[in-house]
Amino acid sequence: MTESSGPTAPSTVADGDATPDVLVVGGGIGGLSAAYALAREGLRVRVLEQAPEFGEVGAGLQVAPNCTRILHEYGLLEEVKSLGVLPSAMLMRDAVDGSELTRLDLRDLEERYGFPYLVIHRSDLHAVLLRACRELGVDLRTHQRVTGYDTADDRASVTLADGRVEDAELVIAADGLHSVARQWMAGDDLVNSAYVAYRGAIPLADVTREVNLDEVSVHVGPRCHFVQYGLRGGEMLNQVAVFESPKALAGEEDWGTPDELDQAFDDTCEDVRAGIPLMWRDRSWRMFDRDPIDRWVRGRVVLLGDAAHPPLQYLAQGAVMAIEDGWVLARHVTRQRRSTTDTVDWDAAVRAFEAVRTQHCRRVVLTARSWGELWHLDGTARLRRNVVLRDRAIDDYSFVDWLYGPTALVPEELPPMFQPIPLDAVEAERDQPTLTDA
Repeated sequence: MTESSGPTAPSTVADGDATPDVLVVGGGIGGLSAAYALAREGLRVRVLEQAPEFGEVGAGLQVAPNCTRILHEYGLLEEVKSLGVLPSAMLMRDAVDGSELTRLDLRDLEERYGFPYLVIHRSDLHAVLLRACRELGVDLRTHQRVTGYDTADDRASVTLADGRVEDAELVIAADGLHSVARQWMAGDDLVNSAYVAYRGAIPLADVTREVNLDEVSVHVGPRCHFVQYGLRGGEMLNQVAVFESPKALAGEEDWGTPDELDQAFDDTCEDVRAGIPLMWRDRSWRMFDRDPIDRWVRGRVVLLGDAAHPPLQYLAQGAVMAIEDGWVLARHVTRQRRSTTDTVDWDAAVRAFEAVRTQHCRRVVLTARSWGELWHLDGTARLRRNVVLRDRAIDDYSFVDWLYGPTALVPEELPPMFQPIPLDAVEAERDQPTLTDA
């Protein structure tokens, strides 16, 4: 394994400068999980990370059974569980009046899908994957900013900021939302949702009110929502406040500012308002995604993670999809390995990967957009939504079976989608809750 801070840094193993089988551009959760998945298959993998060191920024992540199933296969789930929290329920509440709308019993959900739903600090999950890559001898390199991609015949290459060129049989572009490879491959633009997220992961000792860390709590309101759950064994409280920015809608460049944060939650219930002062105010995350595309492969370059399918956050599947990507790709590499020569039919492997993952991730990206619209309704539409959610049976998993079940390897394994309930099919007048109804 080589971990260097530039091209002149010494290698820690004799073959550290050998040409890898696979180059992975990007050392985030998607890049590291793909590197680990392929290294488990005996391939020589090199990860190029542009930052001075490997790490993740942000706060909490929700990890659903379709991902904990993969972490179990990797032998990493117990460590991940020890670093996170396994809540017993997920509750959705109305952000205006605080009343409960619906819930998922996460213990029952684990019984149904065979693997748990957990929450973990993003940096903790990243650290687990980084250690796993080191243990398998993945060549990890920092200060490696990739500025261009190319492919010819049976190889692909990247050009770095200092002019060097590196090549391999396969290049995986896990270079994020602002992917250079995505621009080279598709030339499309980001889609601005006009929503912005503020986060805050703080020690529980700094929280003066009582909070239930045994649940993931989501308050949905007009053009805003608020999420809370525990991290690091309950030692921290993670909060996310998301709202639509009037400044963004007006076309202003400086949008999603702290004053907009305060205004967005002025008319929410006491529990939500109490959390807003605890948010980090020196940083925020503007929420962009991209329209789905059907082409993730160009020659021997393949997109992965947010470079391929950046979603809005409403299904909590961004990091999950990236980990799934690496698992699916590795499975197809194994299927396309020629036993007589111990070589891989890379073209067949990436075609099979692209065939199934483009379809699944298209579903997730478009459903996440719809979920966001549903969460942020106002007026009569909000009241009708509340009726629909309250009428849901607690053991009805039809709307997540397509998402939380085993990850499909071929399009034929993709499960059917759920059928949305039209909001105009219910009577809004039925929904007149009070705080005592929660």
